[in-house]
Amino acid sequence: MIMSTSSPEAVKKLLENMQADLRSLSMECKKKFPPVKEAAESGIVKIKTIAARNTDILAALKENSSEAVQPFLMGCGTKEPKITQLCLAAIQRLMSHEVVSEAAAGNIINMLWQLMENGLEELKLLQTVLVLLTTNTIVHDEVLSKAIVLCFRLHFTKDNITNNTAAATVRQVVTVVFERMVAEDQKFKGLTEEPPAVPGNSNRRSVSSLRPSAKDAYMLFQDLCQLVNADAPYWLVGMTEMTRTFGLELLESVLNDFPEVFLQHQEFSFLLKERVCPLVIKLFSPNIKFRQGSSSSASSPAPVEKPYFPICMRLLRVVSVLIKHFYSLLVTECEIFLSLLVKFLDGEKPQWLRAVAVESVHRLCVQPHLLQSFCQSYDMKQHSTKVFRDIVNALGSFIQSLFILPGAGNTSSTSTPQDTVRHQIKCVMTCVCGVAVFCPRVDAVCVFAVAHEVWEEMVNACWCGLLAALSLLLDASTDETATESILKAELSVASLCGRLSLVTPRDAFITAICKASLPPHYALTVLSNAANLSNKVYSIQGQSVQMVSPSSESHQQVIAVGQPLTAQPQGTVVLTAKNIQCMRTLLNLAHCHGAYLGTSWQLVLATLQHLVWILGLKPAVGGVLKPGRAVEGPSTVLTTAVMTDLPVISNILSRLFESSQYLDDVSLHHLINALCSLSMEAMEMAYGNNKEPSLFAVAKLLETGLVNMDRIEILWRPLTAHLLEVCQHPNARMREWGAEAITSLIKAGLSFKHEPPLSQNQRLQLLLLNPLKELSNVLHTDIRQKQLECVLQILQNQGDSLGPGWPLVLGVIGAIRNDQGESLIRTAFQCLQLVVTDFLPTMPCMCLQIVVDVAGSFGLQNQELNISLTSIGLLWNISDYFFQRGEAITEELEREEAVLLKQAQDKGEPLNRPFHPAPPFDCLWLCLYAKLGELCVDPRPAVRKSAGQTMFSTIAAHGTLLQPLTWNIVVWKVLFHLLNCVRKSSTTADKEKIESGGGNILIHHSRDTAEKQWAETWVLTLAGVARIFNTRRYLLQQLGDFFKAWEVLLDHIQSAALSKNNEVSLAALKSFQEILQLVTPMKDMDKLDVLAAMDVPPVLMESLQGSGPGRPLVRSDSLAERLVQRYGAQPSLPPPGEELDDSALWWSAWNTWYRIGTECTRPPSGGKDKLVFVPSQPFLTALIQIFPALYQHIAGGFSMEDLKKLGVILHGAVSVPISSDSSPFILPSYTEAVLTSLQEAVLTALDVLQKAICVGSENLQVMYPAIFEQLLLFVEFSCKPPQYGKMETKHVANAKYNQAEWVALNYVPFAERSLEVLVDLYHKTACHKAVINEKALQNIIKTLRIPLGLKYACPAESTWKLAVSSLLKVLSIGLPVARQQASSGKFDTMWPELANAFEDFLFTKSTPPDNRSIQEFQRNEAIDVEVVQLISTEILPFANFIPKEFVGRIMSMLNKGSIHSQSSSFTEAEMDIRMREEFSKVCFETLLQFSFSNKVSTPQEGYISRMALSVLLQRAQDVLRRFVNDERLSGRCPLPRQQVTEIIFVLKAISTLMDSLKKTQPENVDGNVWAQVIALYPTLVECITCSSPEVSSALKDALGPFKDFMQPPVSKVQNGES
Repeated sequence: MIMSTSSPEAVKKLLENMQADLRSLSMECKKKFPPVKEAAESGIVKIKTIAARNTDILAALKENSSEAVQPFLMGCGTKEPKITQLCLAAIQRLMSHEVVSEAAAGNIINMLWQLMENGLEELKLLQTVLVLLTTNTIVHDEVLSKAIVLCFRLHFTKDNITNNTAAATVRQVVTVVFERMVAEDQKFKGLTEEPPAVPGNSNRRSVSSLRPSAKDAYMLFQDLCQLVNADAPYWLVGMTEMTRTFGLELLESVLNDFPEVFLQHQEFSFLLKERVCPLVIKLFSPNIKFRQGSSSSASSPAPVEKPYFPICMRLLRVVSVLIKHFYSLLVTECEIFLSLLVKFLDGEKPQWLRAVAVESVHRLCVQPHLLQSFCQSYDMKQHSTKVFRDIVNALGSFIQSLFILPGAGNTSSTSTPQDTVRHQIKCVMTCVCGVAVFCPRVDAVCVFAVAHEVWEEMVNACWCGLLAALSLLLDASTDETATESILKAELSVASLCGRLSLVTPRDAFITAICKASLPPHYALTVLSNAANLSNKVYSIQGQSVQMVSPSSESHQQVIAVGQPLTAQPQGTVVLTAKNIQCMRTLLNLAHCHGAYLGTSWQLVLATLQHLVWILGLKPAVGGVLKPGRAVEGPSTVLTTAVMTDLPVISNILSRLFESSQYLDDVSLHHLINALCSLSMEAMEMAYGNNKEPSLFAVAKLLETGLVNMDRIEILWRPLTAHLLEVCQHPNARMREWGAEAITSLIKAGLSFKHEPPLSQNQRLQLLLLNPLKELSNVLHTDIRQKQLECVLQILQNQGDSLGPGWPLVLGVIGAIRNDQGESLIRTAFQCLQLVVTDFLPTMPCMCLQIVVDVAGSFGLQNQELNISLTSIGLLWNISDYFFQRGEAITEELEREEAVLLKQAQDKGEPLNRPFHPAPPFDCLWLCLYAKLGELCVDPRPAVRKSAGQTMFSTIAAHGTLLQPLTWNIVVWKVLFHLLNCVRKSSTTADKEKIESGGGNILIHHSRDTAEKQWAETWVLTLAGVARIFNTRRYLLQQLGDFFKAWEVLLDHIQSAALSKNNEVSLAALKSFQEILQLVTPMKDMDKLDVLAAMDVPPVLMESLQGSGPGRPLVRSDSLAERLVQRYGAQPSLPPPGEELDDSALWWSAWNTWYRIGTECTRPPSGGKDKLVFVPSQPFLTALIQIFPALYQHIAGGFSMEDLKKLGVILHGAVSVPISSDSSPFILPSYTEAVLTSLQEAVLTALDVLQKAICVGSENLQVMYPAIFEQLLLFVEFSCKPPQYGKMETKHVANAKYNQAEWVALNYVPFAERSLEVLVDLYHKTACHKAVINEKALQNIIKTLRIPLGLKYACPAESTWKLAVSSLLKVLSIGLPVARQQASSGKFDTMWPELANAFEDFLFTKSTPPDNRSIQEFQRNEAIDVEVVQLISTEILPFANFIPKEFVGRIMSMLNKGSIHSQSSSFTEAEMDIRMREEFSKVCFETLLQFSFSNKVSTPQEGYISRMALSVLLQRAQDVLRRFVNDERLSGRCPLPRQQVTEIIFVLKAISTLMDSLKKTQPENVDGNVWAQVIALYPTLVECITCSSPEVSSALKDALGPFKDFMQPPVSKVQNGES
């Protein structure tokens, strides 16, 4: 009821209802049953009274319930249906309010019994009984038994409805009885009781020790057993009939619902053992004996009773319950039951019996603890039935028979409907699965709590049967859920076997799942081996089991067609939905139970590999398998069903390997080993064919490695060792994945947050990096590419934290070889660049040397020139880094050194380090220099050039950091070693022309042979070394062997200078120049002043200041500071006296210079050979230009001997011709009078020398004559150029540029400049003793005589003109000196020379060119006149100091000049100009001047004058006479031109003489002269007849002055004889 029965409202309602019921009853019985009516009315009164008097109405009602119920009982007694129904309803209401007492209840039951016997209101009766028993517990003992019997009797009525209702009521009542007992036990729980005495068998009626409810239950149960056994009941008195089936059902329900009753109370346990079990066994007997199809045998006394299905079925249920709940009480009995069950499964039993038995077994199988107990209690005991094993085997046989039977043609089987079979299969399957799944329900703790051997025994007992059964079922299953359960079962067993380390069964089950996953008859060796092994032990009950496959494929949906991984006979294989389902189970197994798989990983993974292959999954990043593109061959066909599954499968696969992180170390190793061996197989298969390899194993090794990073150490070695093998596989795809895996692992390993971090766990870091190094041994470029890309990523991500891993990483970067191709080298180089730009500060300093080596090796590789060049740039960056971080690096290296030294001492070995004695930091530099040194002799010119520049720049920029001893190594082991190598390579280089520089690069002709390219290197190297010697001299000079080094350097310079390559030789001289600029510690400004004082030309000053082209020689200003910082001592600058020690150096340099000069200016011996080597002009120029600088240093000891040597070289140098192809660049056009730079240099050298002598000491002045001599030699070149050996030279105008000819230079400008210098020098030195003694003047005149004599025949007109002017200048200085020294006789030989010179010049044999203009002629005449004037001013006035013969010659010359005959080539019109009349006139005047001189101091002089005049006049007389005669003879014919000119000249001379005589003092003129003059007159007159107008005009002039003779002179003329 909805509201509580005791609430006031409910009570009120109850009273009202009761009164209403009584009234209704009263009304109904009014007529027929007055007693009832009265009872009802008095009942109303009674109720009212109770309600009025009592507060607890319900209690009062209960007390008086007998009276309250009485009217209704009477009503029932009427047997009137309507009244009965009314009364029963009222009674039920009272019951439901629990206001019925025990007595009343008894009365009610009695009344109900009567109704039952009368067959009235049967359903109402049942209802009332039920309400009575369920609402309260007042009914016990006989009353209760009576109520129960009543229900039983109603069960057996004819009415179906009543029948069924009664059955239900009985069941409920039985339950109520036992529930009361349970409630009672609950109530008294905790109260201590006397242990009840075990009741004897005799007293079955009552059990005194039980409480009321318990006693009821006991009596009821005991009677049920009696009834089923067809015996009379003890307690249920009044039972008329009973069926066994109902009894068994009731027994089963009690046993099943209230097991605790039987387990807690001994009385009940006793009943179980004594009554129930024997009963069951007895009832089973017909089934046991019965054999299907057997006739009753003769021996049996009675015909065999047939099994009866209803009983049989119920019995089996009871048995199931007994075993289930009371196994512990009934161990022996259960053994019997179980053996029976197994027998019922026998093939000879009826099909239904077997089916029912299967159901029973099923009930047991789903209780793991039971199965465990069976095994413990029976299988593990000796001499006991192997119950558990038998059950499993029986099930196996049963399953097998199901699939075999239909073919046996047995009648009973055919009658079994198909769905029954299906049901049976389902049932059996659940049984088997139940058995199989028994293990996982017991968690791991429990597994090991229960004795391990129990489990082992169970597995050993059942696995064969199970496997046979499950495999069959799996094969046959067409239903997804069924398949699922079967697979689940197999999986469970496999897992358990794994846990128990039972390898054989585990592998057998796994193999079964694997086989089910793959297409049928798939040839997979791993599985077939495993299957053979398990086939041997498939036997059930001693019969070998044939695995019958019901060829279930026909029922399966095909969802994928793919390529087999193995070589299948057929081309493609088919995957069904079931295969995929099995695959998922396999994944599940591996995922959840990976820890127990051990060696079975091999099976699992092999299968997965094949499935993955068939489905066409390909590995992607990180080893995850993704649906890939179709493979070759007939492409994989996937249905949409499987397409949606693929991502899921792929995901599960990944999760499977992710879960490997939860495996213990041993299991993990099993997994790794399995993957490795799978991979080995894949590698085997991939050999020798181009089929795509299976990358499953490699991908999964990668995945496993990635998820187990936290304990990577334990699996790293086997994992990477295998992957390294994969990397060497010939199949490119395989290799690629091997490399992908290994590099991904290394990257992941380095970026993983290890505990402790890698920075503190060097061993682990090196372990991780090691495989990277190993990859360097693989020859395949694709692998190396991956390796280097990996390095690049490691550097980008973990570069800062590599620490001790640097040597490994650098080793990998540096492991490049020339055969590896550009792209590899380029990638490796990228890594190196990254290292150098970003990571030098983070790496240990020990590794810096490795960085240098690696950078060097990139320089040396020959695949990619740009990389070589860039790597040299990197070396420069590295050197900068060393320089900047010098102190830090030094400290760290010295710490390391100390450690290494100690280790070496402990081992008793010397420290093994390159350049050992030097300090470690210096060694680093030396390694750098050595590397650059190697690069400086690389076969490629560009590399050599770059390396050379870098090396010398670094030494120049950072050399200050090195200690002095280290410099020793630098000089000898680095610089000179390099020079030797370069010299050797250059001299042996190939002279073949190189067509192009690779690709389409054109090569300039100056670099088109190896020799020329090496020449460039030689140039660079030599220049670099020289510069170092220059800038670091003070440092180097402190080394003991500086002089030796200097000599070696000079030797190198010499060999380079004498090299046949112009570029090298010229550069050698530049270097020579550079080392000669090692300045003394004089300040720069002073130096320049001194040079200026010596008139060194500005060009030279520049070259002295500069240290190379335009590079001022600045010594690193911070050198001193740096050295102080580094060594804590003042740098030793040279003490003042140190320059003295240098003289040896300079003299050594002079000797070298001399050797170079001698060698290169020595003319070739062979004459005609075209291939003669002739030094170039720039080279010779440079050589000579060195002399002034060198001379600064050796001036002190420069001797005459040295001067001679110098002279030879200067002369030789100037004599060298130039080749026609370079002439246009060196020679100006021939007309310009310009010096070549070589000639300039030669003169500069002499200039420097003479200036030095000039400011030098007295004893130096003996060198003047030698200088004169040298200059005079040069002057001669103007007229006869020097010969260079026997070489033929052509005049420049005739040379062809494109032919190999030698062109003689135009020496005229040079000779002329030399002459100017000479004159200048003579000007300064004419009075020097040496100059006088060595007859310098005579030599000068003698030399000048050559051009003077040649005059117009000179190569250049300027030459003779300059010669004249120079002669005049020299004489103007020299003649006074000669006159002074007349007495000493030192000039005696000079006079004849001078006379010759005058004569050769004034009366030259050469004729002037025809094309001279009149102006030029006049200019030339003016020069002649100047010479005569010199004679008249400087010689004749001093005739008394001059030898007589000389004066005589002069006079005759003047005489000759005064009547010179003209040249024959002039036209008439020019005649008067061209006859040198000015010259003649001057000569004449000079003659006259000296003839009439009154200062005749000596008779000799007067004689000269007189002689001169008479000669002149005599000559005039002769000419005139001859003219007159010829004129007369010629008649009309004109006279020859010359003669006419001559006569004109003579006539002019006469007129000149007349003028002179007029001007002269009369007393100075000799009488003879007058006589001779007057004697001319007649002859002149005779000439008047001449027809020539010119002659007439001249004659007129000549005759005019005679008028002065027409009067007597003023003073008397004395008669003196001449």
